[in-house]
Amino acid sequence: MSQVDDPQFHAWTADDGDAGRRIDVALAARLPELSRSQATRLVDEGHVTVGGKVAKPSLKLAHGDAVEARLPPPAPSPLAPKDIPLNVVHEDADLLVIDKPRGMAVHPAPGTGDNTLVNALLARCTDLSGIGGVERPGIVHRLDKDTTGLLVVAKHDAAHRDLQAQIQARTARRQYAALCWGQPRFEEAVVDAPIGRHPTDRTRMAVLDPAKGGGASRDAVTELKVVERLGPIVRFECTLQTGRTHQIRVHCRFAGFPVVGDPVYGGERKSGETEIDRLVSGLGGQALHACRLAFRHPRTGEEMTFESDIPAPMRELVDALRRRRH
Repeated sequence: MSQVDDPQFHAWTADDGDAGRRIDVALAARLPELSRSQATRLVDEGHVTVGGKVAKPSLKLAHGDAVEARLPPPAPSPLAPKDIPLNVVHEDADLLVIDKPRGMAVHPAPGTGDNTLVNALLARCTDLSGIGGVERPGIVHRLDKDTTGLLVVAKHDAAHRDLQAQIQARTARRQYAALCWGQPRFEEAVVDAPIGRHPTDRTRMAVLDPAKGGGASRDAVTELKVVERLGPIVRFECTLQTGRTHQIRVHCRFAGFPVVGDPVYGGERKSGETEIDRLVSGLGGQALHACRLAFRHPRTGEEMTFESDIPAPMRELVDALRRRRH
């Protein structure tokens, strides 16, 4: 196989957008399937050259530099396939769209065991994309364990790269239904606030201001639109422009409207009404559902849109709140 035909080989000439950037930063920007830490590791391990010489992570690019990067083949996954039923909304040779239930982690992590979406996918698919890494094969984007709804999974690396590039370019659309405490004065708003690891609780994320010494953070933007006002609770349509960990939950809390039932970000409130509080307790986690997913098919270019109704516990709470108004 020639380098041109090798999907693991990437070469480009640094342009004005690359000039002055560290090589690992530029690499992560050019290959959106890589995180910054993965890009740095590739440079550290000698897989990247600039001007024919092995690059160091601290090297800053100049306009016209010839950059070559060869991604090593993915390591075989040590994870065990597990026959777990999945709600598959769509499947073809390139991808799957899954409607994930509450309580299912997307990939293994401390405490998740082997009942994850990845374990289920390994039992269903024989050759998932390896770009996501040995613990995240095929995973293009994630949902929190207790967030329900739609996500897309890539079956091979070309589809993985294309789908992640669409997310990076914000041409893929991911919309969520969220029930949140409070009543905003706005009908639509954009929360543009950087998110990073909480400075004292490493299991949580937080809005941080780097200019005030808030620590490392990444740009995060969420669009909020009021769909329905339900007394003590508002129903938002949330559209992601970026995809940071816990982004909607953090941004809703930051805006003053924590997601109902969210035990981490202030959503475990009570309305004072027995039926409503019983239904909130019965949610089993945050009232957040990935209800709409739209992207361009990586092989055919067809525009694809998928929708999913909110799950029964959320719907029962909405119905009870509507009855309360009348």
